[in-house]
Amino acid sequence: MHSPSDAQPQVPLHICRGGATWPRSLTQIPSPPDELWALGKTELLAERPSIAIVGTRSPTEYGRSQALRFGAGLARVGMCVISGLARGIDSAAHQGALEVGGATIAVLGSAVDQPWPRGPLTSQVAREGLLLSEYPPGTGARRHHFPMRNRLISGLADAVLVVEAAHASGSLITAHWAADQGRDVYVVPGRVDHPMARGCLRLIREGATPVGSPEQLLEDLWGFQLTSKSGTPAPAPPGGGSGYLLRALEGETLCVDELAQRLERRVDATLSLLVQLELEGWVRRGPGGLYGLHRPLPHGED
Repeated sequence: MHSPSDAQPQVPLHICRGGATWPRSLTQIPSPPDELWALGKTELLAERPSIAIVGTRSPTEYGRSQALRFGAGLARVGMCVISGLARGIDSAAHQGALEVGGATIAVLGSAVDQPWPRGPLTSQVAREGLLLSEYPPGTGARRHHFPMRNRLISGLADAVLVVEAAHASGSLITAHWAADQGRDVYVVPGRVDHPMARGCLRLIREGATPVGSPEQLLEDLWGFQLTSKSGTPAPAPPGGGSGYLLRALEGETLCVDELAQRLERRVDATLSLLVQLELEGWVRRGPGGLYGLHRPLPHGED
């Protein structure tokens, strides 16, 4: 019997701009790369709701716990968590997503076959998520690579969430890239007298939105109206496209691609509906990204 270490090493995939695997969101940013290299689940590059979570490499315990909380909470409802794999907030965000079996992409300042930092989390992201870089195989980490890769972190995401950052921080560079790219910027508030809250306070003064929970971010970003503060679902299921989706799940457990095919809808639109319906208590996401009904539909209802 072979151990995991006996498995054949992964080979980086070369992705050319404009190709079938190329993430469409990167065609809409200034100075997009001409090529990418990927290691892991390249299907995560398909269009889907996504959030970048970034912050300091030297977080407080509060900051680390918030990065874990947001990473897990957003990944649990189907969002892809994007970050830079750096120690601290970035690593905690990836870890939170992986702990709930969610999707995560790490954008590197080195080649995917020369990841920095190395360690168990890096190996787990390569197996269960995706390592991504604009630098060709064999390229080591360079100081000037990291500010440049930040434009890809924000460019791949629908919005950027900053969790703890000093007044002069790489996370602020990511936030400013996001603003230039037309992405929304959110901030987890911290203690105003702590050095690691100064960058967040600066962003708030520049117009970033403070946010206190994954649910609040989802409501603000996607316009989801939760049924109540306690999360109690509405007595009758929704109609329209949501109703068709719920009926498609009766007696089934399906992945988002299968649902999109049955409903003849785009994958990103289907996933957005699933996120809303999971927040409202109608569906739940199981192992392997399979969705099923959380409770039976009333007979004869849409």
